[in-house]
Amino acid sequence: MTVGQMLDSTVQRWPDREAVVFVEEGIRKTFALFQQDVDKVAAGLLALGLKPGDRLGVWGPNTYEWILFQYATAKAGIIMVAVNPAYQVEEVEFTLNKVQCKAVVCPTRFKTQDYCEMLRQLCPDIGKTPVGVVKSSRLPDLRMVIVTDSRQPGMLSVEDVMQAGESQHHKELMDLQTKLSCDDPISIQFTSGTTGKPKGATLSHHNIVNNANFIGLRLGYEWRPQVRLCMQVPLYHNLGSVVGGINMAVHGITLVFPSPGYNCQANLEAIKNEKCNVVYGTPTMYTDMLNQDLCKLDLPSIDVAVIGGSPCPPEVLKKLTTDLKVKEAIIGYGTTENSPATFAVFPQDNEERKLYTVGCIMNHTEAKVVDTTTGQIVPLGETGELMIRGYCVMHGYWDDPEKTSEVISKSGWYSTGDVASLNSLGYCSIRGRLKDMIIRGGENIYPAEIEQFLFTHSKVQEVQVIGVKDSRLGEQVCASIRLKEGQTCSAEEIRSFCKGKISHFKIPHYVLFVDSFPLTVTGKIKKNELKERMEKELGL
Repeated sequence: MTVGQMLDSTVQRWPDREAVVFVEEGIRKTFALFQQDVDKVAAGLLALGLKPGDRLGVWGPNTYEWILFQYATAKAGIIMVAVNPAYQVEEVEFTLNKVQCKAVVCPTRFKTQDYCEMLRQLCPDIGKTPVGVVKSSRLPDLRMVIVTDSRQPGMLSVEDVMQAGESQHHKELMDLQTKLSCDDPISIQFTSGTTGKPKGATLSHHNIVNNANFIGLRLGYEWRPQVRLCMQVPLYHNLGSVVGGINMAVHGITLVFPSPGYNCQANLEAIKNEKCNVVYGTPTMYTDMLNQDLCKLDLPSIDVAVIGGSPCPPEVLKKLTTDLKVKEAIIGYGTTENSPATFAVFPQDNEERKLYTVGCIMNHTEAKVVDTTTGQIVPLGETGELMIRGYCVMHGYWDDPEKTSEVISKSGWYSTGDVASLNSLGYCSIRGRLKDMIIRGGENIYPAEIEQFLFTHSKVQEVQVIGVKDSRLGEQVCASIRLKEGQTCSAEEIRSFCKGKISHFKIPHYVLFVDSFPLTVTGKIKKNELKERMEKELGL
């Protein structure tokens, strides 16, 4: 089924059930009302000239418009591109150009991010041309900017889009539902790599609808009474958009969004006031919750806490049941390229499986562990690279056949880049990463991207970026820098150089200056040794 068909069937079953609640915005929509808004936006996008297969970027925090456009684009056959809300000008320019976005949806601003101003930098003629007609040499494919929370010169509002569709566009939308295939690409999620430049993982209706279905079954959504889910995680991540957003239509669950950006206090209040019985979060988010005075809050007992995004320390897992009154903690594992979930524990699993594995292989999914040099399958219990095959594997990286062939074999196996072992029951233990990726509070950070940026600093001769231990976030970004001869520099100067040019979470938390790096015989830098050295120097 397509995302649109899934929503329509759920509306028939539970028209009056709440689909979404946005606490801070004061928005509540039943499935029937949500469907009406989705159809208006979808017809409006067709009326404004977007066609099935065109790309539309959604750039911003967790707001009603984010999930509204997620469903409206799916229904109109338009491919939604999830753009990281922390992206700066150059990052958003690269992303929109890479997939030739014809439209972008964003709020005016959020926190320190001035979205409309950044788009004006990229499209200086906005406001001089008719509304909804963007022309820019830096973004040659972009045709329109849709602003969610204000009226801006030369840009459309969401209301404009909803009113643009006339009866013929609604008829066109109806006709389209029989022509769309579940194998059509519908979502592009950006993920980076060792090259440093983000790649657009392209997912179909089939990828994400089925992944949402199977993870929902694993979590017991079909036998639990009404699920009210507190969404702490961002929608631009697959955990938010698929395991949360698409699951809403697949299993008829209610999504509760406490605030547009992450806010621990708002999350706890929403759990209490909205009677949430399921919570999604990264280990960092749960650590923050456990640091609050939970006795005063008198929270209801939580049926399920889903933990994803990065490895969870066993002590956090144990405290969830004792301090946060969580009945079942569910650990999961996946990758953007796998739609995302490939492993998850069962609610009834014992403590050992929950503490020391990322769960059991998902339905209709295959996994194998191979020797990293020979590619041969290793015996059960031995470590190697984890490979995944099944319906969940992405179509490929958008417009990048070379990078796609590097990770997907001719026989359909996806290389995760993670070092893991499997046991005889199909439970997986992640041992480490082949790639140097840093996971900071559930945010994936790719050292090569930051290294390439820091190389542009006039005083930097050589730089290595690594992840070092952090009790709250799991890992923090550490830049180890060798300066050009005769130069002096401070950590603050490096951080100031980064501000406004790369996302805040990529800016090195620690900056250390070195005379040399530990090298292998062939001259490659030993990142593990460097990590140990930096952690020792920082007293971690």
